[in-house]
Amino acid sequence: MRSLGPEEAELWSRVTATIRPLSRDAPEKPAATRQLQAEPTVAAAPRGRTPAPRAPVAVKQRSRTHADATLDAAWDRRLRSGTVQPDRTIDLHGRNLDQAWQAIDDGLDRAIGAGDRLLLLITGHARAGAPPVQRGKIRAAVHDWLAASRHSGRIAAVRGAHQRHGGGGSLYIVLRRAR
Repeated sequence: MRSLGPEEAELWSRVTATIRPLSRDAPEKPAATRQLQAEPTVAAAPRGRTPAPRAPVAVKQRSRTHADATLDAAWDRRLRSGTVQPDRTIDLHGRNLDQAWQAIDDGLDRAIGAGDRLLLLITGHARAGAPPVQRGKIRAAVHDWLAASRHSGRIAAVRGAHQRHGGGGSLYIVLRRAR
């Protein structure tokens, strides 16, 4: 890695002066002022027989997430109006990220085993006033967790909950019927 020239360093310092940090922690020194020097690395020549390069493997990706999944009009109408009663509730209050993930996985296990169709997942509302990087970590991770879950194929849709079930601090998880 090369160091910045005097003109580049001056330009970089003007750019970094316009950046507003996401958290209230003290910002790090800009990379331009540290003048990092990296040792050049020399790749060692391969020994023996080297395998031929492999062709890239095509990975099948889902085009939609559970949040985008389509339900029939009756389900969506009932969820929006709050007239449906959840079969099971999973409350994540007071848990850290690992405990929350385990609670979601265990709750999905029990719900699928019992044949439940609608879960209410209570993630909690974001605390006002805290920096954005310090609040809503569980809520931000829920959709990724559900997409990566071993139960992902059994989840038909994820929707925001009605106000009577927690509103912005809760989600409905609609499970597919058992086959």
